[in-house]
Amino acid sequence: MDVKDLKPELIWKCFDEITKIPRPSCHEEQIRDFLLKFAADNGVEVRTDKVGNVVMSKPATPGHENAPVVILQSHMDMVAEKNSNVSHDFMKDPIDTYVDGDWVKARGTTLGADNGIGMAAAMAVMIDKTLEHGSVEALFTVNEEIGLEGAQNLGKDMITGSMLLNLDSEDDGEIFVGCAGGIDTTATFTYHRSYTPENFKYMRVSVSGLLGGHSGGDIHLGRANANKIIARFIWDCSQSWDITVCSIEGGNLRNAIPREAYAVFGIHSEHHEALMHHLKKYAADIRNEYKGVEPSMELNIEETERPEFCLDSDTSIALVRAIYSAPHGVYSMSRDLEGLVETSTNLASVKHVGDNKIVVTTSQRSSVESRKNDMAGQVEAHFQLAGAEVTHSDGYPGWAPNMESPIMKISADAYEELFGVKPAIKAIHAGLECGLFLAKYPHLDMVSFGPTMTGVHSPDEQLLIPTVDKFWRHLCRVLEKVAQL
Repeated sequence: MDVKDLKPELIWKCFDEITKIPRPSCHEEQIRDFLLKFAADNGVEVRTDKVGNVVMSKPATPGHENAPVVILQSHMDMVAEKNSNVSHDFMKDPIDTYVDGDWVKARGTTLGADNGIGMAAAMAVMIDKTLEHGSVEALFTVNEEIGLEGAQNLGKDMITGSMLLNLDSEDDGEIFVGCAGGIDTTATFTYHRSYTPENFKYMRVSVSGLLGGHSGGDIHLGRANANKIIARFIWDCSQSWDITVCSIEGGNLRNAIPREAYAVFGIHSEHHEALMHHLKKYAADIRNEYKGVEPSMELNIEETERPEFCLDSDTSIALVRAIYSAPHGVYSMSRDLEGLVETSTNLASVKHVGDNKIVVTTSQRSSVESRKNDMAGQVEAHFQLAGAEVTHSDGYPGWAPNMESPIMKISADAYEELFGVKPAIKAIHAGLECGLFLAKYPHLDMVSFGPTMTGVHSPDEQLLIPTVDKFWRHLCRVLEKVAQL
């Protein structure tokens, strides 16, 4: 069965079309053109702003013109992650989707259900002539995954509604009423290139097969960080032998836990056999530490040709020490909502830039603004001690829960009426655009919900088919209930 043949037909057909359109973060031109054509082909009013956000508008069904205007909000971009052995160009190639039992998956890449299924739901509402609702606006934002740019720069008067349904959550049966704020901290190491010693053997050590995942939603699961595993091995070796580091890289995106990393380094030829023995012991220790957490972890080493240059000794020592000792993971749990991560940090990526710089990207999240800034300050101080130049992004605010929210009650009642169980009312440690919308439009009453998906921000991303039907029915019932106000 193909994705477009799943039920309910309208939402799945829209999602299938979305997966064929390249839309990595910062490159939403093709998906924006697709949305504008979709609106034109279906006679839907549409407008855009200078950063590329798109809003479609649908008038109320007769008799409900005085109901509150509801905004359906989703984001256009997707996280572009793939396995290293997969050939895929996110700027050109469609996502290769398939149905596996109750799940929709992609072959070797992220699926883009985050937030393609939210987009598909909003599009379906725009063209479904059977629904009962007040006026509806569908807001599609750009560059959510890297910097929340669309929400940060939403054009004046783009939206007029008073209730907003964020369609960017990942757990059926849960309604979210709050989220963490976030900030990125970047450390830049500048090094001098040195010639590599001739009497050394050069090795490439790599870690792969990690689960990775969303740096907000999955940070509490204790998954391995590829950057730290590689840095720990290099540091450990340096305690016994002279090591020269030629390169070290890992991770891709600020909001993804790194799944793969590698380093190229040299060691005196006479220590090669001892190094190989040490790797076997290290690999066994790491597998034991993450037993039951990282079932597919692979740690490999192979000889490589002698590179012409390596990092100068002082910088390589400082870099390896800094990555190895950098904070990563959960820092504190919420005292207000049981089980909610309050503050965390993600050691996201290590990249060579130009001929003499290595950039380490990290991201901090917290539902408490001062804790977010404190965590960012600690990361800054850590890398400053290692001699790096440190900068921060502008960051984005959190969304404080409003437990008296009318749209929260409507959404919860609608879910219970349909499925006979009360949904869980929660806050999420991941960042949503809601905090930025609230800063611009303080009157907004908001909730977030969606179908079940797992493995987001990684090639393991998958979407649970039965929950998409529930998501669609829930969304339609919420619109019906708001129409009665």
